[in-house]
Amino acid sequence: MTPVIRPARPDDRAALSEICLLTADTGQDASALYSDPDYPGLVWSVPYLLFAPEHAFVLENEGKVVGYVVGAADTHAFEAQLDRDWWPKLAEQYAGRQPRGKLDSNVLDKLTAPPKSDPAIVADYPAHMHINLLPEVQSGGWGRKMIETEMDSLRAAGVRGMHLGLGLRNERAFGFYQRVGLKELRRDDAIWMGILF
Repeated sequence: MTPVIRPARPDDRAALSEICLLTADTGQDASALYSDPDYPGLVWSVPYLLFAPEHAFVLENEGKVVGYVVGAADTHAFEAQLDRDWWPKLAEQYAGRQPRGKLDSNVLDKLTAPPKSDPAIVADYPAHMHINLLPEVQSGGWGRKMIETEMDSLRAAGVRGMHLGLGLRNERAFGFYQRVGLKELRRDDAIWMGILF
């Protein structure tokens, strides 16, 4: 059966969280790096399903979600909403948790001090996105189709540009994003890329 891209639904939450974990180590399984398997999804997938569902899509294959793309049309407004409605709730829920896994602090630190996007990037590229596909559907053209679906959704919302960040070691994804049309904007603790529509 051919995979299908469809809008994400609330009942996809567990799948998005799991896929996020299974790809959170530069596209590889990060299960051994987090003491709680929910940690990566709390930052990079679940809040988009909850607070920007109109820009959340999944790739489904034979009834199983095998990938997702999520985004926000207005990065600053999305961050402000998370500051009000998401991070405080998580900070309370996870209060007192100590990092036990190698990358736990990457998430736990964000609960009390969420990072803010660079205004210089957001000025020209106001939207942002995250995409993750399980290995079984990588290199089959689905990543490009998922990004095109996300860009169509953002374009329909009146957005003119989108950015994303990726790890400095993620050269495979960097090459993929270049082939899709994103250009490198800068490098610091991450590689920042963007595309204008």
